[in-house]
Amino acid sequence: MSSVADSSRGPRSAPFFSKEATIAPPGFSRWMVPPAALAVHLCIGQAYAFSVFNAPLTKVIGITQSAADDWSLTTLGWIFSLAIVCLGLSAAFGGKWLERVGPRRTMFTAACCFGGGFLVSALGVWMHQIWLLYLGYGVIGGIGLGLGYVSPVSTLIRWFPDRRGMATGLAIMGFGGGAMIAAPLSVMLMKHFQSATSIGVAETFVVLGIAYFISMTIGSLAIRVPAPDWKPAGWTPPATTQKKLVSSNHVHIDQALKTPQFYLIWLVLFLNVTAGIGILGQASVMIQESFKGSVSAAAAAGFVGLLSLFNMGGRFVWASASDWVGRKNTYFIFFALGALLYYGVPHFAQGGTIVLFVLAYCVILSMYGGGFSTVPAYLADMFGTAYVGGIHGRLLTAWAAAGVAGPVLVNYVRAYEVANGVVGADAYTMTVHIMAVLLVIGFVCNLLVSRVNEKHHMTESQLAAGK
Repeated sequence: MSSVADSSRGPRSAPFFSKEATIAPPGFSRWMVPPAALAVHLCIGQAYAFSVFNAPLTKVIGITQSAADDWSLTTLGWIFSLAIVCLGLSAAFGGKWLERVGPRRTMFTAACCFGGGFLVSALGVWMHQIWLLYLGYGVIGGIGLGLGYVSPVSTLIRWFPDRRGMATGLAIMGFGGGAMIAAPLSVMLMKHFQSATSIGVAETFVVLGIAYFISMTIGSLAIRVPAPDWKPAGWTPPATTQKKLVSSNHVHIDQALKTPQFYLIWLVLFLNVTAGIGILGQASVMIQESFKGSVSAAAAAGFVGLLSLFNMGGRFVWASASDWVGRKNTYFIFFALGALLYYGVPHFAQGGTIVLFVLAYCVILSMYGGGFSTVPAYLADMFGTAYVGGIHGRLLTAWAAAGVAGPVLVNYVRAYEVANGVVGADAYTMTVHIMAVLLVIGFVCNLLVSRVNEKHHMTESQLAAGK
């Protein structure tokens, strides 16, 4: 009798942070899940606004201007790169863990890491120890970024099998929009805490760390996963369509690494991200140098926020559009249009046409964001949904690699140009032309993507056994 009573409680008897405890009850609305995802992604999207801290962090000692012992921009650039590297690595290694323990525990762990990373970084600013910023925001915060990134994505794909692109757009648009909130908020907080002996960055880190921990924790508590046999009312899985490369079969995480399609899509993501992430990391400084004397620090922060808005909107719009035009065709647009815009940006800057300069980067960043939100659906189309969370996590190593390549291209190519007497807008000309070439290469990689060979598909018995 007691065993029957125990079994009737179902998920309620499971530990609170277990996967079983997050299974939604019958009648649960799937539209309750996107807000939980946004509560996490709007926080970790702060990474895109980190450039607003770069200039102040070069004056930690000098306060009003850089002192001899202050950090340089190239030294500070590695904080953002480390965070993206750790994002990709934690997503890759945490993908399998996510599938085993569920999104609630994964998202709460992300909240602890991301919020805690800010506190460690604040200590680094107070002590003026750059390694603490590398450890805090770069490593610990980067782990929080990766775990917080993948868990809502895989969950929403399962809730919206009928609109995969829209689902990934809903999950990931918050990451792109986080900077829209974080950039002006960070500037405001730094001004509030600024004094004769402090630039206000350390205090700002403390406030942001606590606020982000609370928001991400709320999201982790609200998340739910569908029951194994759940599907939307009235929805029938579509037949496999050769034209759109949509497969009804499933490929195991480990088997996906043996397919050429995985590596082609890896390159597609790597090249698309490399072409955009370096610009995001230095957006505030870049526009001030390109239009010296015309753009203030506050206006540059507004530029970062505007890029964030298009980054966020592009994630939803492009991913939703991919449900109709196909993932492969969507990436064709990204690479072709992006290459043309990158080629034109130096001419806009040299001509002093700030409106075209800003508009070009807004479109570029919309496609950059769209690339992130479209790729999980691309993977689900190619490899099925059974292990898409883990496969997506491993693919994000492309983001980790791009997190180094993009900022290095922007920072060090610019430094080389300046050392050779090139100043202002011209210092970025070579960089954006390199970006255009990378997008052309990405166009070719996307062209080579084809259907996964049947030998990699899982059988019914393998699916049932989970291997």
